Amino acid sequence: MNANTKFNGFGKRLKTMLKVDFRRMFTMPTVWVMLAVSLALPILILVMTSFMGGTAVDPQTGVEKTVETFTNVWQAIGSAGGNARAMDLTSMCNINLLYFLAAIFVCLFVGEDFKSGYVKNLFTVRSEKLSYVLSKTIVLFVAAVGMFLLYFVGAMIGGGIAGLSFDVAAAGASAGGIIACMVSKIFFALVFVSIALTLSTVGKQKLWLSILGSLAAGMLLFTMIPMMTPLDSGAFNVLLCVAGGPLFAAGLGAVSNVILNKTSLA
Repeated sequence: MNANTKFNGFGKRLKTMLKVDFRRMFTMPTVWVMLAVSLALPILILVMTSFMGGTAVDPQTGVEKTVETFTNVWQAIGSAGGNARAMDLTSMCNINLLYFLAAIFVCLFVGEDFKSGYVKNLFTVRSEKLSYVLSKTIVLFVAAVGMFLLYFVGAMIGGGIAGLSFDVAAAGASAGGIIACMVSKIFFALVFVSIALTLSTVGKQKLWLSILGSLAAGMLLFTMIPMMTPLDSGAFNVLLCVAGGPLFAAGLGAVSNVILNKTSLA
């Protein structure tokens, strides 16, 4: 069998696997819940903080204090300058929360494969595990893209309801920078998807272990997100994430393949 025949065989298996995975994903209630949460989350954050923000008087001390709130809708997307040390409300409650949501969905989706016995049945018929890993990475990345796009839509809706400013310059960015920021954030999601996928192949039926490990790894990377994907992103940020995300996913995909080949599927 020549290399071209092998490639065609792998491509056919991957295409079949993608069809199955897309069909399974979009028939799962979980994905629709995650997408709905992604849309509703920024609306709730922006509207609720706008109602709670402003100045308030402490009834015990009588001292007036300022309650932090969002002043610009673009703060829900990120901050300019890539300040990774900021620990205020706007830097913690923004679109970066979706990386954790996407990681949890990966664990739920892959964990269901092991729990239902789908993986055992699949690999009994087809021993090729690389196409399984690659298919899962692509399908789950598509789900993450949907989450980020819906969050952006929700932020626009929430900002309008809350009466926040849409002034791009006031946020320290530009229209091009915001587009570059969103592209960077979307491709950076491949890092979290691939980490969660690898840890799901380690945890297998132990869903709690996969989720805990994914969230812990996400916390370690959380400070990198503002630096890699600031609101005023440029061509360098886009290039770094568009090139680095797939490369990172390919590396961890190879690790996942080895884990599936070397360990029990139970």
